[in-house]
Amino acid sequence: MLSKANWDETKRRWDSYWKRNVQGVPLMCIVAEKPGAVDKEVQAALKSRDMYDKYRDAARMAERYRYWVQTHEFLADSFPNISLDFGPGSIAAYLGSDIEFSPGTVWFTQCVEEWEGYPKLRFDPANHWYSEHIKLFQDVKKLAGDDYYLAIPDLMENIDVLASLRGAQNTIFDMVDEPEELEERIQQVQDVYFQYYDSFYDLCARNEDGRLASCYTVFQIWGYGKTVKLQCDFSAMMGPKQFRQFIQPVLDAQSKQADNVLYHLDGPDAIKHLPALMEIEGIDALQWTSGSYNPDGTHEQWFDIYDQVKRAGKGFWVQVYNGDVEDWIRRIDVLVARYGSNALFLYFPPMSMDSAQRLMEHADKHWKDVEGTFK
Repeated sequence: MLSKANWDETKRRWDSYWKRNVQGVPLMCIVAEKPGAVDKEVQAALKSRDMYDKYRDAARMAERYRYWVQTHEFLADSFPNISLDFGPGSIAAYLGSDIEFSPGTVWFTQCVEEWEGYPKLRFDPANHWYSEHIKLFQDVKKLAGDDYYLAIPDLMENIDVLASLRGAQNTIFDMVDEPEELEERIQQVQDVYFQYYDSFYDLCARNEDGRLASCYTVFQIWGYGKTVKLQCDFSAMMGPKQFRQFIQPVLDAQSKQADNVLYHLDGPDAIKHLPALMEIEGIDALQWTSGSYNPDGTHEQWFDIYDQVKRAGKGFWVQVYNGDVEDWIRRIDVLVARYGSNALFLYFPPMSMDSAQRLMEHADKHWKDVEGTFK
């Protein structure tokens, strides 16, 4: 049984979110530490000892997450799910890159010197990184039982994968010098994406109310059927014409093969592609990442982005982290009043139980069934 008290209600609300028809308060990811539940000695013993322990040891990863579930409450629309990522963009490793693990992130080594003469990019079930990753999921699934979801890993797609294989600078040159070759290679990534996705979906999907359902790592999104996060971080180095030529068509095709689609727009240099993204019917919601040194997603300086999202009839995924709970409430009051509550997901960092209760009480009084003033 999933370790989540209001799971039936949460499923209903997530289903409504993808239809932009949430009733009541906006969706909210609120995870609160149970008062007095954390034992510092146990917590220290479970801390990652090395990179193998952190990313590849199934027993230790499952043990750490089980302790997290035991010491935290999954409130509002949050739900327990474990991330088993081999880093953002692991399809690059399945296609030939090597992986360099570090405490803060994961890197994929360049392995393609020239595309000319390089074999077609194909699904390779014998690739050692793919085989190990699948085995990790299989092992953790046995340890998890029915207590929490396994999140589909951050596979990535299109030119982001090629930039890992070939290097970012070389990929920029390829756009200019070998556009037809680049388009062909992007399509090859597109062709293998759902072969890899489906193999993880088969392990991660759970039967909910007679239907399969899945969640996607990091972004804490859940839905009936195939739930995905799409992106193109490399678009920061592309012009709008290049984006429409190389990326928009494959994102459109990819979104049509999934049931619930969140697009991850990363950084100010990617904003210029928002009009092209909003033309893609299969994108259900947009997640804006403002960048390391910029305010979080609730600040009014991002409202120009959200105006475009609202006009396109898409949903919002908004990350909240600047300040304390009173700061959050003050800014979200403005956000909800402008855009309404029926297509909004608010992602909060883990917090104390007191902060969680304050937040939920305010939401129930002030953010419920708000239509929004922006038209």
